[in-house]
Amino acid sequence: MAENNAAKELKEKLLLTRKNGYERTAADELKKISEFAEDYKAFLDSAKTEREAVIAAKAILEAEGFKEYKKGMELKPGDKIYRCNRGKSLVISVIGTAPISEGVRLCAAHIDSPRLDLKQNPLYEDNELALFKTHYYGGIKKYQWTTIPLALHGVIIKADGTSVPVSVGEDENDPVFCVTDLLPHLAQEQMKKPLAQGISGEQLNVLIGSVPFLCDGESEGVKLNILNILFEKYGITEADFISSELEVVPAFKAKDIGFDRSMIGGYGHDDRCCSYPALRAAVHCTAPVHTSVTVLTDKEETGSDGNTGLCSSYLEYFIADLAEDLGSCGRDVLSASECLSADVNAAFDPNYAEVNERNNCAYVNKGVCITKYTGARGKSGTSDASAEFTGRIRRLMDKEGVIWQTGELGKVDAGGGGTVAAYIANLDVDTIDIGVPVLSMHAPFEIISKLDLYNAYKAFVAFISD
Repeated sequence: MAENNAAKELKEKLLLTRKNGYERTAADELKKISEFAEDYKAFLDSAKTEREAVIAAKAILEAEGFKEYKKGMELKPGDKIYRCNRGKSLVISVIGTAPISEGVRLCAAHIDSPRLDLKQNPLYEDNELALFKTHYYGGIKKYQWTTIPLALHGVIIKADGTSVPVSVGEDENDPVFCVTDLLPHLAQEQMKKPLAQGISGEQLNVLIGSVPFLCDGESEGVKLNILNILFEKYGITEADFISSELEVVPAFKAKDIGFDRSMIGGYGHDDRCCSYPALRAAVHCTAPVHTSVTVLTDKEETGSDGNTGLCSSYLEYFIADLAEDLGSCGRDVLSASECLSADVNAAFDPNYAEVNERNNCAYVNKGVCITKYTGARGKSGTSDASAEFTGRIRRLMDKEGVIWQTGELGKVDAGGGGTVAAYIANLDVDTIDIGVPVLSMHAPFEIISKLDLYNAYKAFVAFISD
């Protein structure tokens, strides 16, 4: 018996064990997990595009006393500011008590998600059916976007410069749209194709109508009827599609998953299950030691290029302006800064266990996942956090009672993926990825754990408050 006890004590001392997070969660925290999940679901439903996420985030910030930042503002500890970049990305900051020369605590998450974008000349008629041509955005499995209810979100800039917001398919009384698929009775040839080729990009055409205008026998009467409906509702013509950004997204709402309601299913968990906790942590952080900076960025799903993605200089410019207003140098501030790149990882799925190496993958309900490096195969495209910074974050999570785990994105040669971490690390900032494990990532309906979501929030609060 003594030997058994000794072995047990030695195991507890030496072995790495990650129990289910619910076994390590106090009863009084379960209510907080549930309440946070409900707030998150409301955000998820109201912010299905990057523009809508910025609008929703600004409303939260302004309700909490955040002011729009202009270079040259007089700033003091505790001041709460934000800067909006072209309506598609947002930088949030709370001024700390320590000199900004000691660096900032930076959290970076993205607010774009895989979707279908309308082409610039999208509307056409074929055999008296009206459809929209699309160009998919980000990494998707194309077959997953057929035969599901779809909504249309975005903005149209008319010839006179007027901006027209569009959101159709979310209200219970709205129509929805759909990409059709072939019936199995006639799909023998389709089903012989590899899964990736079963539906092509040019087949992701969205069905939007079937009634001709006045039934007067004119060619393209159905297209004309749709244009007339759009003109009456929005005052637009076909040419106005050229200067529009219209996104097709799933029309369904976020829902609890499981008899125990322990998980959330919805569109856009990647990366709103990290951007929303990061936003809430920024609001929570009222009196930090180090100045906090939280960036909610666009274009991550397509490589972070463009002037609203983190390959551009807008974040660097923000920190340079902030540093100058607080009597420091932007370059020196960046070099002294630390960053949590707040992005998701893939959760272990028993149905597809073969793509994971079980000792080094993330699991549902085992907490927020710290990912030391991402990339593909030979760590291509990753920043690979240092052992020292990884150790610092590990100690901080344990100190603050955050339930956390580590994981890679699949087996070494199985594929891989990247985040914004590399672009921030390239600014001479210590950076590591941390985020929520996701089942069915990049699908129209992804799944996460409520416990993991809440511990992401705790992790961001701990980091920017430290």
